[in-house]
Amino acid sequence: MNLKKKFLSAVTAATLVVSFIFGTPVAQASLIGTAIGIGTTLAEGAAMRKQVKEIIKKFNETPEGQEALYQNFREKQGVDTTPEYNERLDIIMANLTRGVAAVDPSIKDKPYKYFVADNDALNAACAMGHVMMVNRGTFKALPSEDEIAAIVGHEMGHGQLNHGVKSLEKQVNQRITSGLVGAAIGGGAITSLIADVALNNMDAHKDKKFETQADLISIDYLVNTPYNIGATAAVMQRFVELSIGKERSRLTAIFKPSDHPDSAKRRDAAAKKLFEYSGKHVEVKNGVVSVNKKTFMKPVASSTMSGAERSYFVMGNLARAFHDGQNKNEATVVNGTVMLGNQEIVTPLEGDEDAQVIADRLNSLK
Repeated sequence: MNLKKKFLSAVTAATLVVSFIFGTPVAQASLIGTAIGIGTTLAEGAAMRKQVKEIIKKFNETPEGQEALYQNFREKQGVDTTPEYNERLDIIMANLTRGVAAVDPSIKDKPYKYFVADNDALNAACAMGHVMMVNRGTFKALPSEDEIAAIVGHEMGHGQLNHGVKSLEKQVNQRITSGLVGAAIGGGAITSLIADVALNNMDAHKDKKFETQADLISIDYLVNTPYNIGATAAVMQRFVELSIGKERSRLTAIFKPSDHPDSAKRRDAAAKKLFEYSGKHVEVKNGVVSVNKKTFMKPVASSTMSGAERSYFVMGNLARAFHDGQNKNEATVVNGTVMLGNQEIVTPLEGDEDAQVIADRLNSLK
């Protein structure tokens, strides 16, 4: 199928689904077809770009537009109604909404609409209008609620930073500039096109710099929640391990290096932010956690995650403790968990050193 036919097919299909949005009249398929490949004048192109802005604004900033996208995406992606997954997502969203509000109060005026998608791939996505989905496969693949929260926080970062709108507008305008969208296409068809591109863009982001921005701001959100702030780096470590193993196929396009920055670089960027947050006291390298440049511990693997992945959870707890001044207190052992003040640091597993040994070492390093 050539490019013109593909474009015609996409616009026509999208029109059938969302032609009702905002009550705009929809151009006939034959009219759309005659427009494909027809060049536009500068004036026509400017008028269409203005119209694109207006339609995107309706989708992005009005309750009606948000609801239309939400229903369209649910229909296209499918919805998983499993109570366990939906209840867990409700709790995560409630915690993260408070976390985001502490950094960006605008979320109170524009809450998210979200759902669990009927898909077993490890994936989550956020479109314009604060419409978000988390695949069923994410709950199956990740043993830690903190890591799921890190992924959801990442997507909320896209939403708060308006990445969906910036990327979408750029893509639609490129189609106008290239002549793929002709002046004969009416507002309804443009609306349908925008909705269709928004759905595609939801599944695979196009700008790598946005991904690191969303990673780093998600840590700011996690700081204001009960979740471990090392979870962003930890889940990136998991992606590193998945990408070189037999389970690579479980990662959808949203996590692949072709669409996103290298997972190791994203992990290291998140770890650097934790280092700064800790007052430059805590680091991780090759699975070894260091405090004040001296080795603290090297966690062993658990039944669900590698030692390297666990190391970022230890780092997250230590970073929070140092940031909050808990390092002024003695490290102690409470019910088998090493504590620094009132901050949990690590609960040793079989194969780790004894909790008291770890606590004594922390006292000597802090």
